[in-house]
Amino acid sequence: MIAGLSSLLVAAIAVTTWWVLDQRDNIDYVTAQVTRGAVTRAVTATGTVNPELTIIVGAAVSGIIQELYCDYNTEVKKGQVCARIDPRPYQSIVDQRKAELAVAKAQLEKDKANEAYTKFALGRYANLIESHAVSQDVFDNAKNAHDQAMAQIVFDEATIRLRQASLDAAQVNLDYASIVSPVDGTVVSRNVTMGQTVASSFQTPTLFLIASDLAKMQVDANVSEGDIGGIKPGHKATFTVDAYPRRTFEGKVTQVRQSPQTVQNVVTYDVVIGVDNSDFALKPGLTAASRIVVDRREDVTRVPNQALRYVPRSLPRAALSDHARVWVLRDGRPEAVTVVTGLDDGSFTEIVSGDLKPGDLVIIAEQVATANRATMPRLGR
Repeated sequence: MIAGLSSLLVAAIAVTTWWVLDQRDNIDYVTAQVTRGAVTRAVTATGTVNPELTIIVGAAVSGIIQELYCDYNTEVKKGQVCARIDPRPYQSIVDQRKAELAVAKAQLEKDKANEAYTKFALGRYANLIESHAVSQDVFDNAKNAHDQAMAQIVFDEATIRLRQASLDAAQVNLDYASIVSPVDGTVVSRNVTMGQTVASSFQTPTLFLIASDLAKMQVDANVSEGDIGGIKPGHKATFTVDAYPRRTFEGKVTQVRQSPQTVQNVVTYDVVIGVDNSDFALKPGLTAASRIVVDRREDVTRVPNQALRYVPRSLPRAALSDHARVWVLRDGRPEAVTVVTGLDDGSFTEIVSGDLKPGDLVIIAEQVATANRATMPRLGR
């Protein structure tokens, strides 16, 4: 029995080393060369082209749009007026607050004069009470009048501060009637027209959308949770847009955002790809098909992935191996070579070790023709 098992083992080892063809079959092999080159692993994702910074410009006060200075594609500078709400209601409030402040200041001057008089009177009564020329009640009344005059001055000063604050608030609202750009940029959206009434009582209305710098854009790519682990800031990326089907844009990953986005139980993460747009070819909102390089090996021995999937048709199941293996055509006969693989980019696989060298022919498929059968291709698993 031991002798029988030994015979079977020797036969299995022999089958894994070389394969003897059935003489009744005429087999043609489809081969590919072992080459040296780059193997690149990349993640593909779709996304949207957006400006790096987009500012929503709204109205802080309500009113009627009286003047409109900015339109779509208008180049604006920081502080430039884009629209103006009718300022008359707010100007009248400012004028009223100025008048109230003036009254408060006048009242302060009046009360200062009164305080000076009561102070003088108190001093006089103080001298008279020493000579018993006036009663204590007269002196006490004079002192009380002076104390009240001093308190009135403190009250007047507080009133002036209050009136000044009211005037400042009214002035702020008047300034808000002028809608200004907060940054240098380009108007990409205008949501208001002349004569339109805007109401900011409950929610700030959006009047303009301004992109800070259209010469620098970004792609917000939606990367699946299965691929996000390999992506890091600094990775190179390329993408295409339908507007320029023959052009490939280049960029780098600038940010991998932590917030997940779940749509129909599919979890994705926003990966931001920065791209130079000096020629202003890219427009906000374009759909981008991106390819992010997560690993790359230069000048390595590589084989087509089909070679690793190929298995000879007549190979017994017992001869199959759990180790990576390719079949090399040597002297017209296939020979199994066990290899250690590295990076896989979907088309080629890096060969880390194994009896392979550039120029060797690896089998990727076969075609078998017999007298009783039509030609049938043998592809990899």
